[in-house]
Amino acid sequence: MTTAPAPEILADHRGNPRPVFHMPLSYEATRLGMAFHEAGHAVVALAYGVHVVRSEVIAWTDSTGWNLTGNTAYQARGTLPWHFAAQCAAGQVAQVQYLLAYGLWTPERAAACAADHDREQAIDMLAQFGYRLGRDHVPAGGKSWGMVRGMARRKVAHLWREIRTVAHAMDENTVLTGDEIAELTGLTNAPLPGGAA
Repeated sequence: MTTAPAPEILADHRGNPRPVFHMPLSYEATRLGMAFHEAGHAVVALAYGVHVVRSEVIAWTDSTGWNLTGNTAYQARGTLPWHFAAQCAAGQVAQVQYLLAYGLWTPERAAACAADHDREQAIDMLAQFGYRLGRDHVPAGGKSWGMVRGMARRKVAHLWREIRTVAHAMDENTVLTGDEIAELTGLTNAPLPGGAA
């Protein structure tokens, strides 16, 4: 474990601090859950043709004990808007599925997987392109976050073997590049838009 990451790593896409949740599990089980969260983002992103730069679990200690977060960096230009939104939802969906698959699910633990910052990023990004994504309703001509989570659930279920493989590799290695994730899964890491590698 290291010292706390830079404030921008702990901030959402608007620069506001992301909320902190207590996960009532051991450090090891919580770390693996965070790896599943980030693997969900990364694997679903690759499946939708997004270029993934890296995905990582970030752990540190402070006066309160240990802390965990994660980060998946990608270049999503040219991605279909609803695919981008489903990729945003895939992290929380994969983390909750981890709790279910490993016999760890409780309502309290599932609630601690909340990732409102992912939802808000999807809402804001889609709005820039004229797409309407509602938090708790279906806006005219758009979709609700519940509908997007349903898309993510189907994709996570279909790619569960790949997500599990990446999550365990990330738990062991802390950081994986998009190319390493592609190699582990057999998926393609799309080239960066503009031809840069």
